[in-house]
Amino acid sequence: MRGTANRYPMTADMALRIGAAAGRYFRKDGSAAHRVVIGKDTRRSGYMLESALTAGLTSTGMNVLLLGPVPTPAVGTLTTSMRADVGIMISASHNPYHDNGIKFFGPDGFKLSDEAEVEIERLIEAGVEPADPNNIGKAKRIDDGRFRYAERLKSTFPPGLRLDGLKVVIDCANGAAYRVAPEVLWELGAEVIEVGTAPDGFNINKGCGSTDTRTCAETVVTHGADLGISLDGDADRVMIIDENGVVADGDQIMGLMAGRWAVQGRLNGGTLVATVMSNLGLEHFLAARGLRLERTAVGDRYVVEAMRRGGWNLGGEQSGHIVMTDYATTGDGLLAGLQFLAAMIETGQPASALVRQFEPVPQMLRNVRYAAGQEPLQAESVRRVIADAEARLTGAGRLLIRKSGTEPLIRVMAECTDESLLADVVGGIVAAVESAA
Repeated sequence: MRGTANRYPMTADMALRIGAAAGRYFRKDGSAAHRVVIGKDTRRSGYMLESALTAGLTSTGMNVLLLGPVPTPAVGTLTTSMRADVGIMISASHNPYHDNGIKFFGPDGFKLSDEAEVEIERLIEAGVEPADPNNIGKAKRIDDGRFRYAERLKSTFPPGLRLDGLKVVIDCANGAAYRVAPEVLWELGAEVIEVGTAPDGFNINKGCGSTDTRTCAETVVTHGADLGISLDGDADRVMIIDENGVVADGDQIMGLMAGRWAVQGRLNGGTLVATVMSNLGLEHFLAARGLRLERTAVGDRYVVEAMRRGGWNLGGEQSGHIVMTDYATTGDGLLAGLQFLAAMIETGQPASALVRQFEPVPQMLRNVRYAAGQEPLQAESVRRVIADAEARLTGAGRLLIRKSGTEPLIRVMAECTDESLLADVVGGIVAAVESAA
């Protein structure tokens, strides 16, 4: 759930109702031994939503453990390690400060199933059903949540390796990892240069982070750093920046990890899971090594669901979600950054030699905004243009058109080795959608 804070549906009233519904869902057996962990990022509205969720949960008998500002993957990890029934992260991820959101994790640390979410939505509609006064839950602040998460992160770094002699820029996007990320890198031996570690409640993702890597890249070059790690507001995404300021997206990072893990015999089923947005170049890179790319719908939850069904252990998104289920239940930007650093140390190669695993096929993405209630993709004129574009791209590329899951946008993406054809195809579809909208 995501939207503008203090506007429906991201209101304190709705958060209270969601908390009460989640409490009813996870206390089906009526016992008093149920608990929930809640983390948040650094948005000002997090205070409001945290308090409202706590009120809703405790009113139905849940005991609440408040972690304060921690990355999203920390909530997944601590939900399991603290034997909680549910974990909740209050964050709008890479969105601007004025947005906020609520993410749920089940007792296994993975995001809730569609079935569980539908049932909680039904309970929201049914209204709050308060517990008996003797069964009202308690709330407790957990002061060492980030330290527990930090120890878990360090345990994933190869034994015997240290970051001594490496200068690393860490960009925390003024978000949830602003304390834990620099601490972990320093404790592993790196010389750490911090960017985006002064949150004020309004500057999360502003001119920094994985969606705006310019400041991080400039800092890497200015300080002669070996690597830049750029996280988003809740630290479940990452972009890697080499010593020359060149940015590697999620596709390049996944390509590196898949190739290394395959050689080491660690890549389950010889398969990498990624979304339909990942570049064709990644698919060709894997095929040349006898590996397979399993594609899913856009969204890290669909990547994880496919990984669990197939028993695969590596997946992610071009946007920087990197999921390694050997270590974590969700995307973890800092974990991926540590694995990249381990690859640098073990190969003895600089970041610039690792960030370009394959040559991407030219890709173009354009967004078209439409008004509520409109269905521009249903227009016959748009369908004709799309059919023509698909025919023109046959054998030379691919086309993907979809609605955004978070905004009223039509996303038009195409890939083609012929860049003039690519521009012509995308331009034609965008013009048709704009006309219909």
